Amino acid sequence: MEVPTFPTLPSKVLIANRGEIAVRVARACRHLGIASVAVYSEADRGSMHVRAADEAYLVGPAPAAESYLSVERLLELLSRSGADAVHPGYGFLAEDARFARAVIAAGAKWIGPPPEAIEVMGDKISSRAAARRAGVAPVPGTDRPLSSADEVVAFGELHGWPVAIKAAFGGGGRGMRVVASADKAADALESAQREAEKAFGRPECYLEKYLPWPRHVEVQVFADTHGNVVHLGTRDCSVQRRYQKLVEEAPAPGLPPGVAEAMGEAAVHVARTCGYVNAGTIELIYQDGEFYFLEMNTRLQVEHPVTELVTGLDLVALQFAVAAGEPLPFSQDDVLLRGHAIEARVNAEDPAGGNFIPTPGRVARMRLPGGPWVRADAGYEAGDTVSQHYDNLLAKLVSWGPDRESARRRLLSALQETEVEGIPTTIPAHMVVLAHPDFVTASHSTTWLTEKVDLSSVDPVAPATTDSTSTDERRDLDIEVGGRLYQVRVYLPPAWGPEAGLGGAGLNASGTEGHPGGRSLGSAGLGSAGRDGGEVTIPMQGTVVKVLVGAGDHVDAGQAVCVLEAMKMENYIVSDVAGTVLEVRVEAGASVGAGDVVAVIG
Repeated sequence: MEVPTFPTLPSKVLIANRGEIAVRVARACRHLGIASVAVYSEADRGSMHVRAADEAYLVGPAPAAESYLSVERLLELLSRSGADAVHPGYGFLAEDARFARAVIAAGAKWIGPPPEAIEVMGDKISSRAAARRAGVAPVPGTDRPLSSADEVVAFGELHGWPVAIKAAFGGGGRGMRVVASADKAADALESAQREAEKAFGRPECYLEKYLPWPRHVEVQVFADTHGNVVHLGTRDCSVQRRYQKLVEEAPAPGLPPGVAEAMGEAAVHVARTCGYVNAGTIELIYQDGEFYFLEMNTRLQVEHPVTELVTGLDLVALQFAVAAGEPLPFSQDDVLLRGHAIEARVNAEDPAGGNFIPTPGRVARMRLPGGPWVRADAGYEAGDTVSQHYDNLLAKLVSWGPDRESARRRLLSALQETEVEGIPTTIPAHMVVLAHPDFVTASHSTTWLTEKVDLSSVDPVAPATTDSTSTDERRDLDIEVGGRLYQVRVYLPPAWGPEAGLGGAGLNASGTEGHPGGRSLGSAGLGSAGRDGGEVTIPMQGTVVKVLVGAGDHVDAGQAVCVLEAMKMENYIVSDVAGTVLEVRVEAGASVGAGDVVAVIG
């Protein structure tokens, strides 16, 4: 089933995002005969999404709050570029009703749902009320933003521990903390609000009862301006780490008869209730034969390719058609799910020991797979740098098969064929996950990867070496004139290579991430100190957001000494030994790099 082209499509689209999704939208524009405009931060000048677009404009400095989250600057570039539409991708301002209204007020087409629907459903708190109105029960939780940690404690005492703090205006696991006990509530709430503010520009959080062994199942919906609402089947997103999806598949496997159909009907009811238009996803939690409304993502999802492969639909092209006022070119009865598709997110993370440490740095080499029924959606190529400022998704590898087992085997083969050098990736973890008996039988849950899967066999990745003996090599240089980017190709001798400033140096990290619940995600914390004391060091580039100790304080082994933000995630830097803090060498707001000393323990 293909979406036809329409004469009412926009002529030029500004893509208000970066990375893989910006590349995906630029390709859709090219297929539809629409000109594309990329925006880039100072850290993204040479990025793949810039090369993929027809034009590119500087949006601001590296921090997202000053670039990709700047409504004023994006509107300025919208006017300057002459674009007549905006596609927000996912993340950043994709679920910001204020941005949608501003785009529409500027006379441009918004490729997404109406601002009113975003306000109701993009706000996770009000979306719970909308689900109730549609007759779909939400996960037990609170219906207003948290004002203090006392509310977290009261909820936990009433409903039982653990509880989940979640960002009200976010998704993708950002701003989510699972709190195991009352004494962890204050730190967890502060950390969740801080991360939500940086990722989505809004700090509001709410509470949900934390279910111990659920499946995460979602339903893709589409609605047009003519009153037509359909669902495109289910997806299972239960393989997660840090409450973020790692593997997704469509349709959701192993559901009892009638459950998938009931989920689809519930999703359509919710979409109708809030007056939804365009692409959206109803996320559900399924456990013990019951499903609950979790949230609605008022945007395209990272995992949309698996739905595209089983339906034969181009969802981005369909977004453009619906935004142009065209009716959906099919009915619910026309939607047929054929075969099975599985997606593996390839992230710049070191999965050694199950720790999944973010690892910004330069991609020295990248070879993606091919073959029948294999799809690779990438946001990076060899020579690109994964910045500490943004999400670390490198690529998505997707396979299709006539059944789940053939799709699983095909994805394993594709992962074996994929090569990335210069930085660690999640590929070794994917190999373990897809071969695990629990995944084969679809008996996993959202906590399965963290609690049940043994990744001790995954070794840390050593830094890549670079051959400096090569002869003249091609360089694609970025020339910026008046804030617009132009690209020039030159051929340079080795002396003018990366070591002369025309490329980026690799950055590697090791260690373990912790979180405010007090449980380390591995055997050692991020940071280190000698057996008899010494210096606690930073394993990766980032920004210190909070210092937790002072000179003279006693610390225990495994205790956090500061909080580091890297790649849109907060990481707790801990001391490996007990002792007294002799000196603290960082302060909140400081930019640090791998090997920098945080504190001295004696």
